[in-house]
Amino acid sequence: MQGMLSKIRVRTVIFIHDLFWAAIAWMGAYWLRLNLSEVPEMAWTASLRWLPVVIVVQAVLFRRFGLYRGIWRFASVPDVVRIAKASFLGTATIAVILFSVNRLEGVPRTAILLYPFLLLFLLSAPRLIYRIWKDRGAVLSAGRRALIVGAGRAGEMLVRDLRRASEFAPIAFVDDDPKKKGSEIHGVRVRGRCEQIPRLVEKLGVEIVLIAVPSATDKEMRRIVEICEGAGVPFQTLPSMSEILSGQASGDLRDVSIEDLLGRAPIKLDRKGIQAHLGGKRVLVTGGGGSIGSELCKQIARFSVAELIVFERSEFNLYQIERALKRSFPGLRLSAILGDVTDQADVEQAISRFRPEIIFHAAAYKHVPLLEYQVRQAVRNNVLGTYTVAEAAIAAEVDEFVLISTDKAVAPENVMGATKRAAEVLVQSMNGIAGTRFINVRFGNVLDSAGSVVPLFREQIRAGGPVTVTHPDVTRYFMTIPEACQLIMQAATIGRGGEVFVLDMGDPVKISYLAEQMIRLSGKRPGQDVRIEYIGLRPGEKINEELFNEHESPTPTQHSKLLLAHPLTVDPRMARKAVIELAEACRSFDESAILHKLKLLVPEYAQQAAVDECEEKDRSIIQRSLVL
Repeated sequence: MQGMLSKIRVRTVIFIHDLFWAAIAWMGAYWLRLNLSEVPEMAWTASLRWLPVVIVVQAVLFRRFGLYRGIWRFASVPDVVRIAKASFLGTATIAVILFSVNRLEGVPRTAILLYPFLLLFLLSAPRLIYRIWKDRGAVLSAGRRALIVGAGRAGEMLVRDLRRASEFAPIAFVDDDPKKKGSEIHGVRVRGRCEQIPRLVEKLGVEIVLIAVPSATDKEMRRIVEICEGAGVPFQTLPSMSEILSGQASGDLRDVSIEDLLGRAPIKLDRKGIQAHLGGKRVLVTGGGGSIGSELCKQIARFSVAELIVFERSEFNLYQIERALKRSFPGLRLSAILGDVTDQADVEQAISRFRPEIIFHAAAYKHVPLLEYQVRQAVRNNVLGTYTVAEAAIAAEVDEFVLISTDKAVAPENVMGATKRAAEVLVQSMNGIAGTRFINVRFGNVLDSAGSVVPLFREQIRAGGPVTVTHPDVTRYFMTIPEACQLIMQAATIGRGGEVFVLDMGDPVKISYLAEQMIRLSGKRPGQDVRIEYIGLRPGEKINEELFNEHESPTPTQHSKLLLAHPLTVDPRMARKAVIELAEACRSFDESAILHKLKLLVPEYAQQAAVDECEEKDRSIIQRSLVL
């Protein structure tokens, strides 16, 4: 209450201030008209007679154009524009009133022309002088000496914000554009390129580096961060453009994360196309409480769907995503269903009850070493579960079914990859049987998903190490979860049925590099504060993952981040027969039969398994020879 009264008092004072200067401008216009000489008594009397009209007109227009919504501390061009509108419209209104009363008798026409310019100056100048004074005070205030990377729009806004109120005092810019060198932004000079950061840190006594390049790609960010690490000072960054546009972050400074180094390439979405595809539709997401599924639900909710049905087997995960969606999208029509994709009755009942028009199938087991010894469960969930949902979709005449796959399905060397490739084969074989369009979307690792390497490394670093890496040469493709989900929706939008879309994951990243960077970003030194330990490949793991099989011949699509694979297809009858046999083997708990049937459905897995077996035999022979 006291704060509101204080605000009212301040606005009242400013209002009186503006009316005072309106009166001075009106009288001053007469004086200027007479070349700053003595004003004749007749003209002086006329100006005083009409002064109340001027005050009333300007008072109304000052309020009308919102001169008191702005804060003098942040006065800028929009405030000057509002003052100009009030001044010139006020002049026109005053002129019309005077002309209608006495046809401007005793009022010099030139004075009326001079009045709005004088008023504009007298109202704008105090506001701008006050802002300059306050900004000057901010510049002189104490703060950590900051070097800003990026002399673009984001850098300019950052300097402006820092000078108003911040713990940082900007002292210099660096930018790779040679044309900007030597120029100044709000009094802060561009000193050179990013490579000069270590020299400038030492020369200028820089205490922190602030990265203001939201449009930087992951490669550019890695380069900037490596330079900052070499300079030996802390650094922070503004969020990437993709984070800001997707609502994942505000524009505030934060510590650099591993996502900044591996997943910053901005994705241009056809938002209108996605809106037309998803808007007003009933959408079901299986596995909607998992890492991919939950983010997919959040992304889908942004496109005005008629209803979002989340189908999830984990009670806790379902509770978490339901709560998050209700908090972020209070107007969303949401149904949270506790269910299992391997339960045929459960799946059929959910689909027949909610009648979804689009299904995103994200439910899957994904932990490679664990599934290597859990063949039955991997097949039941990843293969039979997929087939169950797909068959129910056909029966309910669902328009579209989108399977979320993985790069481990390419030339699989493990059970998890083989089951996901089997799911791709089944889904592709079902396209064209009825009206449902079946689409596959395949991509590599997503950063920070549950059970993945990023949270594991983070936990190990927090515990002081060691950080365990399987092999010095292991590489993986990475993408952030929001980026992957955006491209899944984009693929669903442009897909017509039968396609296998592959997301452009950029270049593979060494896991050893990932470990080193995460240690450095935590403020520690690899090998000194936190040790990296190489523990050997786990069962079923590859050195390098691939996104395409040899025969798939990738082709571009209308979206630069989506490629099209052309895998071999399987006859629907053969696929159905394989599913029946796999289901029977699962019922009898015959894991050797399950593995055999899986290899028949995924021949490339059988070939790779044979190669691995031969290599194992060769190793055994060599070892026996060495012993002998």
